[in-house]
Amino acid sequence: MLIRPNLAAIVAIVSISVIAPEIARSVQLRDGTVSFVQQPRLVATATSIQDTNAWGSTYYFTIDLPQNAGEPLQTVTFNQHEGVDNIRFDLKDTRAFVGTRRRRGENISLGAVTRDKETRTVTVLFNPPVTPGKTITIGLRPVQNPFSSGVYLFGVKAFPVGAKTAGQFMGYGRLQFYGDLFD
Repeated sequence: MLIRPNLAAIVAIVSISVIAPEIARSVQLRDGTVSFVQQPRLVATATSIQDTNAWGSTYYFTIDLPQNAGEPLQTVTFNQHEGVDNIRFDLKDTRAFVGTRRRRGENISLGAVTRDKETRTVTVLFNPPVTPGKTITIGLRPVQNPFSSGVYLFGVKAFPVGAKTAGQFMGYGRLQFYGDLFD
């Protein structure tokens, strides 16, 4: 018996595959390095207090992890590139949540939060990793705002899950601090 395919069913299947593209898979290089298919983006940076020497400030970094990133977000690093003073952080007071600074959602669990004094880099590890399709905000708490006014730049990198990963630079977070006239 000869079975003829139903033309309407074939058209429907082809239409679905065109409208709903395949879910993105991660990129794995020949050497085994894992990378995002579509990299996360740094979409906003802000500080709660712009005064020099101030206590109790929080530096917010908002990141968009696209639905088709291909891998969950495991780690984010913040490297201070510019600014007269080396900013020290209260690592135990680091926080992360779904959403933006103004529209906070659920808290995100963190693993280790570490600092390398020589490279001026803070590393935030998520436990569990953040799934694609979310906008998240990380709040770093300085011990105190810098003593010197000016612009402070932080290079922000994202790392996917994996033993061997390629960090992808998302941009610079720019914070401006203002001091006295005699500063």
